[in-house]
Amino acid sequence: ECTDFHQHIQLLPYLAVKSSLCVTRLYSRPFIESFEETPMLVAVLTYMGYGILTIFGYLRDFLRHWKIERCHIAREREVQKDFVPLYQDFENFYTRNLYMRIRDNWNRPICSVPGAKMDLMERASHDYNWTFEYTGRVVQDVINLGSYNYLGFAENTGPCADSAAEVTMKYGVGVASTRQETGNLDRHEEMEKLVAKFLGVESAMAFGMGFATNSMNIPALAGKGCLILSDELNHASLVLGARLSGSIIRVFKHNNMQSLEKLLREAIVHGQPRTHRPWKKILIVVEGIYSMEGSIVHLPEVIALKKHYRAYLYLDEAHSIGALGPRGRGVVDYFGLDPCDVDVMMGTFTKSFGAAGGYIAGKRLIEYLRSHSHSAVYATSMSPPVVEQIITSMKCIMGEDGTAIGRERVRQLAENTVYFRKRLREMGFIIYGNNDSPVIPMMLYMPAKIGAFGREMLKRNIGVVVVGFPATPIIESRARFCISAAHTKDMLNRALSVISEVGDLLQLKYSRHRIQPSLARPFDDNVYEDIDD
Repeated sequence: ECTDFHQHIQLLPYLAVKSSLCVTRLYSRPFIESFEETPMLVAVLTYMGYGILTIFGYLRDFLRHWKIERCHIAREREVQKDFVPLYQDFENFYTRNLYMRIRDNWNRPICSVPGAKMDLMERASHDYNWTFEYTGRVVQDVINLGSYNYLGFAENTGPCADSAAEVTMKYGVGVASTRQETGNLDRHEEMEKLVAKFLGVESAMAFGMGFATNSMNIPALAGKGCLILSDELNHASLVLGARLSGSIIRVFKHNNMQSLEKLLREAIVHGQPRTHRPWKKILIVVEGIYSMEGSIVHLPEVIALKKHYRAYLYLDEAHSIGALGPRGRGVVDYFGLDPCDVDVMMGTFTKSFGAAGGYIAGKRLIEYLRSHSHSAVYATSMSPPVVEQIITSMKCIMGEDGTAIGRERVRQLAENTVYFRKRLREMGFIIYGNNDSPVIPMMLYMPAKIGAFGREMLKRNIGVVVVGFPATPIIESRARFCISAAHTKDMLNRALSVISEVGDLLQLKYSRHRIQPSLARPFDDNVYEDIDD
């Protein structure tokens, strides 16, 4: 047996080369992603901008220390000066000296349904964004390019809203107990059976908070003596869950299968540190759509590696469930794979379903989680109207409501996504991610342009999300557009016209090749044709 093992290890490099040659066989349709390199001049100017802001930041901190400049931040009392300082790392320095300058671009209060259009309450600041006050004016009919309302179910009219209102009258709003006590409703049971049917797995379990679905369940699935292989761009909830588990964590390069295979091979050859015993469990953790990059996981290759090295796969479909695949069933459906090949399927109801909470689905692990997951044992049950929103929207996607509305929304989202990405590239913007991802990052780079872009867009009644450090690398600031099936062609054209106008104003069209025929492919209706379950 030992001889066979060493022979197998010697074959691994050959298998790696062979697998790379056969990668294309794993994909049934073109899989196109682009991450255009940052122009050198833009990179240099971006570093210079952050350098100037950092120098002035330290100067302002010096003036605050000597009480020459007024200090608005929470700080230690004089008698506590010998204690460990509250603010000592770069993120805190960045927050008070850089982020505060453009803070008005975030936390904008909305006073309507966050659908394709929304209403915003206008704010004003008289102390350079340290505090805000309302002007009493409402900015109406702002085109919403920031909400994760992929299928347009964030609405206050229609069957979902009617069903939620009816259930509220019967069950109330709060459950006031955990599932294990007196908070387990018949609607919870129905929802979980529906989720399992929708995903094509044995069973599923729902949780009241999407973030906690990851952070509280990964520690229940892995512990000491286990190895977690995590994509470097995984969400904070996955990172926190991995850290709380007590497992050894090793990070592989984003969507880089050679990096992942190298870690898998080393884990099998060397085993645990010091003892070199075999790992109790090797868990690969990836996302379906990466919310900051707009990229889609190379799932066929991940599953092939997982099977070859006998590891486990944890797939976070927070952004991909409902938003990908001909039936809206996520990245597994998008690639036409077997759901049983994914050991743990996680997703949230907060995006495509217009509700709240998350789920864990799979085979033979749900009953274990019911008694071992902190999020299941100690958290209050999901609110009945939220549960009903999930049930109604999911039945609509599945076609169990007797209509084709759900299927049409899935198709419309795919068409809107391809169209919007194609037009932005033709205009000359640098766009990250996969052609089929409804998350569309548009690169801004320079710190001054983060706030300027958000403000100029809002002046023209377009609501966008701008993102910078620490959510992105410090020189990769971006605007992130989220496309919805609720967006009409007129809305998208209006938004594109404004983006182009502001792009010219702020000189954001960095791309060195405006038209890329290989990427700007037309929408393929055959991809999302009707498929029988």
